[in-house]
Amino acid sequence: MLTYTLFVVDDEETARNGIALALEKNFGVQGFADAEKALDALRTQSPDLILLDIGLPGMDGIDALQEIKRLRPATVVIMITAFEDIATVVSAMKLGAYDYIVKPVHMEALLVTIGNALETVRLRKEVQLLQERYLEENIPCFIGESHSIQSVMEFVNLVARSPDTPVLICGETGTGKELVAAAIHYKSPNFKGQFITLNCAAIPKELIESELFGYEKGAFSGASDKGKRGLVEAAAGGTLFLDEVGDLSLEAQAKLLRFLEEGEYYRVGATQKQRVKTRVISATNRDIEQMIEADRFRRDLYYRLAVIRVDVPSLSTRKEDILPIARHFMIGFSAKFGKEFNGITAEAEQALLNRNWKGNVRELRNVIERGVLTGRGPLLALEDILPENTRTITQAVAPAPVSGVLHLTAFGIDLSAALKAIEKNYFDEALRLSGGKESEAARLLNLNYYTFRHRRKKLYEE
Repeated sequence: MLTYTLFVVDDEETARNGIALALEKNFGVQGFADAEKALDALRTQSPDLILLDIGLPGMDGIDALQEIKRLRPATVVIMITAFEDIATVVSAMKLGAYDYIVKPVHMEALLVTIGNALETVRLRKEVQLLQERYLEENIPCFIGESHSIQSVMEFVNLVARSPDTPVLICGETGTGKELVAAAIHYKSPNFKGQFITLNCAAIPKELIESELFGYEKGAFSGASDKGKRGLVEAAAGGTLFLDEVGDLSLEAQAKLLRFLEEGEYYRVGATQKQRVKTRVISATNRDIEQMIEADRFRRDLYYRLAVIRVDVPSLSTRKEDILPIARHFMIGFSAKFGKEFNGITAEAEQALLNRNWKGNVRELRNVIERGVLTGRGPLLALEDILPENTRTITQAVAPAPVSGVLHLTAFGIDLSAALKAIEKNYFDEALRLSGGKESEAARLLNLNYYTFRHRRKKLYEE
């Protein structure tokens, strides 16, 4: 349920207390006898609405209104006047006051005015709550108190204010670059638009242009007879996230640059120009500057993509965040798999802190997912999170004794999710052992290369 806070600023104690008494049942109300005290409170608090008397001692209501709008531009202000001084009221409205009421105050009329004013606040607060809920549930790379991640969060909050400025996110594999991109999107004015991702490394170079910009019917052999809109168009009014942007061909780079500079593009096989407004956020774990020197990435495109650059720290540089992130994942997977985990043993915590997380947050997530899936609880133990040290992977996922497969509880289990998690763990382990080489990972899993890539893509997209 949404709650609202109000300041009542009036030098007449009877009027101030009467308004506060009438409103305190529905709102959190604070009263102030002068503007100076209200402004002091405003520096540390952010009320939703202020009822502000024009005729105040010391700083008057008009000067106070200007200072309020400077400190808290989103706060709604309703002016109170003892008489209908039209010129003063007009000045107040020009300075940003929402409305005014005339003394003596009639409570029914006041409540109607406040209700109308708070309707705009309600919509803003609902969007804010949705954004916060999404970020809390889906952005685990931001969990923690380390200085490095707090700096990233503060920068993300700043960057998100713009709806269309391109952002380049740099960092090691698994640091959560896509999560940072999602955070920028969901904190931005584009929040209600689509957040669409494209892994540039997973699309054949000959198809990347049609994926980005779409194509007309019959544009090439195998093209749909209905044509297809591209991801740039699908993300109109929202955000297009280009992961592994360093894998784009030089030809695709040229067409992306044109779109970023002019906001226009052509579908493959089309002669009619298309225009959309889409924010582009890109990410890479490569050294783009080195690629530029080697003529494998366009310098002008880099400057367009990196109008804002965000560098995401590796997990090894913020060890104080490892346990909070691990607990976050433990709670989430415990609910997902119908388990009852409520903590991590001291031995397991120390092992997590000592481990070299080359795969960063993604590797930590996979370790906790596997531990919760195969462990018995209620505490996540060393043998759960580091099965490679205590048992083979085959033993870890083999059918359990008669007591039940993977410790099936009265809460039941999401079998599809469990099987997917097991398959995902095998893929992750194969990639780890192969140093990220897909062909070698496919061999370890006894799959051909194309089947491996198809199943891997499906695992991570669902």
